[in-house]
This record gives sequence, C-alpha cells and structure tokens, in this order.
Amino acid sequence: MADPLLRLEGVTKHFGPTVALDGLSLEVQRGEFVALLGGSGSGKSTLLRLVAGFEAPDAGRILLEGRDLTGLPPHQRPVSMMFQSYALFPHLSVFDNVAYGLRREGLGRAEIGRRVAEALAMVRLQGMERRKPHQLSGGQRQRVALVRSLVKRPPLLLLDEPLGALDAGLRERTGFELRAVQRATRAAFVMVTHDQAEALALADRVAVLEAGRLAQYGPPQELYDRPATRFVAGFLGAANLLEGRVGPDGAVECPSAGCSLRLSEPPPRRPGEALTVALRPERIRLLDQGEALPPANAASGVLRDLAYRGEGWVALVALSGGQVLRVVLPGVASPPPPGSPVALAWAAEANIPLAD
Repeated sequence: MADPLLRLEGVTKHFGPTVALDGLSLEVQRGEFVALLGGSGSGKSTLLRLVAGFEAPDAGRILLEGRDLTGLPPHQRPVSMMFQSYALFPHLSVFDNVAYGLRREGLGRAEIGRRVAEALAMVRLQGMERRKPHQLSGGQRQRVALVRSLVKRPPLLLLDEPLGALDAGLRERTGFELRAVQRATRAAFVMVTHDQAEALALADRVAVLEAGRLAQYGPPQELYDRPATRFVAGFLGAANLLEGRVGPDGAVECPSAGCSLRLSEPPPRRPGEALTVALRPERIRLLDQGEALPPANAASGVLRDLAYRGEGWVALVALSGGQVLRVVLPGVASPPPPGSPVALAWAAEANIPLAD
C-alpha cells in the first residue's frame, strides 16, 4: 500500500482528568473516504480538531504527507474543515462565501470566478450565486459549505456531522451527493458521524472508537460481517450477543438462549472456555409451522413484540433460556401475533465468535 496521506501515531489527548484519546494510531490513504464512528465521548470529534489544529495533542504525532503538523496553526495546514453548523457568512452571497478563501490567498479575479463557477456547477447551484444563505434550503446551504471547503483544493477535508442538520428524507440523497463530490475531487474525506447507516453507506473504511481507543478499523462490510469485539458487534448494527462455553465437540453451549451453536470454523477457544458469539438479527429466519427444529443453530421461544419498519418487521423473541433475540423479518406479510410460540434457525456462518 502507498504511503498514507494522514498518519496518526500514538496520539493522546487529555482534558483535565478525562482521557479523550488514548494512544490512538490511524492511517488515511489519498482519496479515501473514512468515517469516524462511536458513541458520545469516544473521541471522534477530538480527533478531528487535533488534525485541524484547533487542539494540540499531549503525546504522539500527526503527519500529513509525511510532514509533522505539530505546532502549525490551523490556517497553515493544508486541511479544510466543514462544521455541522456550516458556518456560512450570513451577510455574504453564495459566490462570496465560496470565494472567501481564494481571495485570502490572493488569487486573481478571473481565476476566482472560474474556480467558484466550477465548484457551484459540481453541486448544481448555478444561478444561485447572488443569493444569501437565508434564501437557501438546508440542503443547498450544506452544498455551499462543502464546496467552500473544497474550492482551495485541499488534499484532506474534515467533516463534523455534515448531514446532521438535515431531515431524514434529505440525508440519504445528500449523502450520495457528498460521496459523488468526494470522488470527483479525489480529496480524502474524514467524517465524524453518529449514524451507523451513514458510515456504512458512504465510507471506504470505518473507524469505530471506544473510550478514546480504536476498537476496529476496516471496510464497512468487514466490520459488519466480522466485528472483532462485543462493543463493535453491539454498536454497529445491534447484533444479538450469545454467551456460552465451548464444549468438547467444538459446539458452543448457550444456556441463556437454550441452544447449541455450531461455528463455520473451529472455535477460537479451548473446550470449557467462555466464548461470546454475535448473531445479526437479519440472519435469523422464522421456521414454518411444523418445520423440525435443527439440533444446532436453532432456538424456540415466544414472540414478545413486533414493530413494522417498512421493508419488514422487527421482532423480539423471548427464548426458552430467558434471553431475548432481536429478529428482522424482511418480506413477511403477516407474522404471528405477539404471544405466539415460534421457532428460529440460522446458518453456521451467521455465528461470529468475538475476541472479548
């Protein structure tokens, strides 16, 4: 792999007694879209502010194109940042908002006009050059803020919850537009988000942060299909966590679920040792009435609750051992009513053994 555009080496940041980042190391490649995902206080926004230069690390190094950024103020870093509030100048037109950074660099009028026109065309805002921010929709303001950050052609753009101010109907469409702009400019994007679906849909790689540390980093499908820890499995997609012990035959016995699990590979623990297995809700199927319950990777219980989600149903099933499983039932027109006895089954490949 080529040398990374951005490299964080053992970065630590304290705010008084609170550890915001704890020896975190991370790399971002040129032209890559990376999403930082984590709960409140995980350190994702602090990481962004450190790279931008609004905070200084207590330890570690931040390198951009091999250059140590330590000590450089924000305006001397070849980095742009787009804030959740968009921070547009309310008294300036769309044109002047986008041109602001170019004028500060001292570019000529003709070059500024050409680059602003190209930027606005990229996000389909031609003809709105003279409007003020209050005359724009939320999605249009978001696009102005985006191209204002990109018009100086930085190799790295930092985005702090860029879609957070938009309503649900606009978020998905604007997310695709954001991804298209990133591909067109070939800049690296590092985006902070709390929205798991947003991170999975937009990013080339997702970094899941937990208490200032990197819990897992990789392509979205890899993190979803093969979470490394209990935290990642529960945080990303809300997997069911089945607690058990490895038996002498390699099966994982889970008393709380009232079932035996067979893995697609040998378990990473020895017989007698505890093992947690993640099971995604959408990989569980509802057995037809009268269908025999398999000896492994199957459980019976009572359907406790149902919620309709448009593309299907979400069911909570109380198993015979006491555990409650979350089950997604796509394409089921009329599931059994709450209180009905049900039987569930899933493939061995759906059982994901966790490292902790």
